[in-house]
Order: sequence, then C-alpha cells, then structure tokens
Amino acid sequence: MPIIRVEPCSLALFGALGDLALRKLFPALYQLDRAGLLHLDTRLVALARDEGDDAALHKQLRASLKRFVAADEQDPAVIDRFISRCCYLRMDFRKREDYQALPDLLPAGIPLVAYFATPASVYGDICRELAHLQLIDNTRVVLEKPIGHSLESSREVNEAVAQYFPENAIYRIDHYLGKETVQNLIALRFANSLFENQWNSRYISHVEITVAEKVGIEGRWGYFDQAGQLRDMVQNHLLQLLCLTAMEPPSDLSADSIRDEKVKVLKALAPITPDLLGTHVVRGQYAAGSIDGQPVPGYLEEDNANQQSNTETFVSLRCEIRNWRWSGVPFYLRTGKRMQQKLSQIVIHFKESSHYIFAEEQRDQVSNKLIIRLQPDEGISLQVMTKEQGLDKGMHLRSGPLQLSFSDAFSAKRIPDAYERLLLEVMQGNQYLFVRKDEVEAAWRWCDQLLASWRQDGSAPKKYPAGSWGPVASIAMITRDGRSWYGDL
Repeated sequence: MPIIRVEPCSLALFGALGDLALRKLFPALYQLDRAGLLHLDTRLVALARDEGDDAALHKQLRASLKRFVAADEQDPAVIDRFISRCCYLRMDFRKREDYQALPDLLPAGIPLVAYFATPASVYGDICRELAHLQLIDNTRVVLEKPIGHSLESSREVNEAVAQYFPENAIYRIDHYLGKETVQNLIALRFANSLFENQWNSRYISHVEITVAEKVGIEGRWGYFDQAGQLRDMVQNHLLQLLCLTAMEPPSDLSADSIRDEKVKVLKALAPITPDLLGTHVVRGQYAAGSIDGQPVPGYLEEDNANQQSNTETFVSLRCEIRNWRWSGVPFYLRTGKRMQQKLSQIVIHFKESSHYIFAEEQRDQVSNKLIIRLQPDEGISLQVMTKEQGLDKGMHLRSGPLQLSFSDAFSAKRIPDAYERLLLEVMQGNQYLFVRKDEVEAAWRWCDQLLASWRQDGSAPKKYPAGSWGPVASIAMITRDGRSWYGDL
C-alpha cells in the first residue's frame, strides 16, 4: 500500500488526443491508478478539438494503453476502472461557448489540475476561460515546454498565465526532473559526505553532461526548424541538469529553497560571447548515415525540409560557472539528434592525487569518475582504481566500477516513468520538481545571448553523419583541453 496520503482531485487535460497525452500522460495516470495512487473520486476530463464522445475516447485510450504500457503491467480490471474515470469534451480552446459544459463534468469541492498539453499560444486563452467560469480558486495549472522561444516570448507566456494564477499554483514541467536518477542526484550529493566534501574545484577537474538521441525530428519539421537543438534541449533539459549538479546545498528540501539555488547557478553561468564561439561552441546538423545498420536521411532530406536551413540538430558547449565552488572547472554539454546511441548521463571527473607512486605508463589511466545515467538504464557508477588480480601482475592497476543499477538493485519494483512522478507531485501540491518563472527567464537570458552571437557570426552548422557522435569539431573542442568525451566508441 502507498505510504503517502492520496487526496481526490479532478484533472482536465487540454490537448488530450495529442501525441504527448496518448503516449505519456494517460499511461502514466494508468500506472498511478494501478499503484493505488489515484483516489476513487479522482476524475479525468479529456479536452480536444476532435469530434468524438466518451465511447470514442475510451476506445482510443484502450488502444493507447495496449501500445504504450508493458504487457505484463496491463491489468484488465485496472484498465476498466481507469477508463471509467475518463470523459470527453470537444473544445476549441479559444471559443468561450465551448467551455460552458466543463463545470458540470468536474465534481464540486475538490482541487482541479488543469494540464496544458497544447501550444503555449493558447495558455492565456485557457486561463481566461477558466477564470470566467470561476474555476481558478482551487486550481493548479501545468505548463508544458517550450515556455516561449526567447526571453521576451517566455515573459509573454508567463504573464498571460500570471494574470489569473499565482506562482504557487503554476507547475512548469521539465520531464527530466521527474527521473529517479535526477532526484537521486540530490540524495547522492547532500546525504553523503564522501561526495559533498569533494564536490568543488579542489577535487573535480571537469564535468560532462550528454543527452544524445538516436531519432531524427520524427515529422516535427515545422516546429523543430524554428526551434533548433539549443532551444529544444539546452534551454531546459541540459541547463536543469547543470543546475542540479552545480548548485549549492539548499537550506531544506522545500521547492523554493531548491529553486533558489538553481537560479544562482544560472546567474553565475558565464556568457559565451562572440569571441568564444570558435573554442566554446560547436553547432552541427546531421547528414545521411545509418542507425542500427539501417540507412537514414540527412536533416535536409527529411520530409518537407527547407534545403537552405541552417538550424542546428547538435550543440556542444564549454561552459564556466563563476563562483567559488566551480572556478576553473569546465562543464562540457552536448546534445544531438541521430547520434550513435540513446544516452543521457552526467560524468563527474575527479582530479588525480597530487602524489603518484604507481607505474608511470599507467598514469593516464588513473582517474576516478562518477557516472550518473538517466537513460537508457538509470543508475550510478563510480569508477575506481584497484590492483589487478594475479601473482604475475605485481602492482598493475585496473579501472572498475562500484555500480548501482536501479533495474538490478530494485528488480522487484518497476522504475516509474518521469511523468508518473510529476503528475503525482502536482496532484499532491508539491512544486520542488517544477521550474519557477525566474528559472525560465534566467535560462532564456543566457541562451538568447548565445543565439545573438550565432546570428552575428553567420556560420553554417557543421555536418556530421547520422549514427556518429556529432561533428569532429566537438571532439576537438574537448581535446584542446587534454580531455575526451567519456564512453565514445
């Protein structure tokens, strides 16, 4: 049985027939129901522009759950119970008259969670109509990324929502923050003096953060070509991982204490000015290549492609944080599409001991690394040096892992999807895994200056073959510092 107290709520899911809702949100809600974490009185209202009714929704949900929930996790009784919670309302989000039936579908007297799985351009419209119906006093709103495409546009989105909802009722989602390993990063650092006492420039030489995808743009040409990898991935996911890795200890585990420290990191992040573009930034765009032995087209060969596009599908960055803890420690960030493998990880490289006593030819191998994997298999591994076994080996060293694989260590339990955790926290009214307005603005402020430098420079992104680790220039960027990307083949 769950150890948390489960309270009833209603959930209004705007954009309920979109890919995100069908692929992630409804399966996550089903898993919460299956785990006993949805109150019996919790109801789900699906809102979308498509023609349909409850029966059509239920049929589509059954198909979606069958496709996106593992076969051994499909419980017919729970599926029936979950689907019975769901009803459908056709709605044009900009038309007031389409909202009139909504209050009748929401049980009175319990909190409402309004989830906006829609373009940000209609967030303000939805908020206005909820206010018109007097549905804002006991309501939490969930905003999906992207929150704008620049600092100015993000402020417009945030201000449109803030006209109707206070900051403590707004939950901005970054699904990476819902991953078990990301939450474990806080526990790893602050509950273990072994790490926290050495989590600074005296003991750490550099940090890598990699978020690599094997997929291409998956039919999202219209959106992605306007956004690019910096806006799509760096501004949110990678900078959030950077903040959690680099932040100071919060005063407690409250939402604002954690978010205060993340904002300080963003404000201390040194700008990448035009004179640093050649040494601190690599932009790339994938060309034709192969993934898993199968040929795949280049970015400019995708359906509906603009042959003149200079949009980047890969970014690597050398970042510096200007504070006492991280002075002189570079943070290398990279993210790209059509990469060699799907991989998200943080690698902490510790400095060598000042006094070395082993064979000189092994000196380059002697280093400790903490590898925090977010995907494909979540876990934590500490690379340590030990003596190689055998009478004939002398004091020959070997590198090996002290490893915690979540799937092995917790084999009796499934690892929850990030959206399960995030939806549960929203329904519980907990904000610590969500992004505050000033975080969004600080991240956009840093990215905007880099985008401005790119426009001023005017250079085209460097080509890299699909199925590789990105442009050669990305390897050269870290090699100039006498280092290499961890784990590249």
